[in-house]
Amino acid sequence: MFKPFRLSLLALLCAGTFTASAQKISQTDSVQSAYFTRQAKTFFFELLGPGAIYSVNYDVRFKKEQDGWGGRAGISYYADNGDHLFTLPVAINYLAGKRGKYFEVGAGVTYYNVNTNDVFFSTQYEDVYFSDGTYYTKSKNHNGIIGTLNFGYRYQPVDGGFSFRAGVSPVITSEQFLPYWPYVSFGYAF
Repeated sequence: MFKPFRLSLLALLCAGTFTASAQKISQTDSVQSAYFTRQAKTFFFELLGPGAIYSVNYDVRFKKEQDGWGGRAGISYYADNGDHLFTLPVAINYLAGKRGKYFEVGAGVTYYNVNTNDVFFSTQYEDVYFSDGTYYTKSKNHNGIIGTLNFGYRYQPVDGGFSFRAGVSPVITSEQFLPYWPYVSFGYAF
């Protein structure tokens, strides 16, 4: 009597193990599929690059993918000894690669408002005259748009977490072209 009972119990345990194992694999596959088919988003802090000194940015893919076409927007403000620099970098980009490791290429524009003699910006001066006939020259507050490109490496895990970007972001102004302006960024992908 115990022998058929044991055989039935053993068969039931084996069947349950195979079923639980199959369910576990399919759950893992479905979770991985969910990561690969969701819209990748990243929030990051960038040194140098299109924001000039630094910028805080948000990047998103246009489709529910981890790679492909996307866009970014950022903001930056810096002030020191009467000089100031405000930037708004906006760009489109394309990610080529897989499993969180991508080559990134992009193009955009950066709006700026500046009162400084910085490497990106043409210096505009105004003469200030005093009643005694003396004068001095000071830099003038001005704004405009510069063009930017970017070429670099991006690590952005498919399941979210720490992200990293580094590369060059050539800058195009009406007076100059800076081909090797670097950038590095650290952020969080979700």
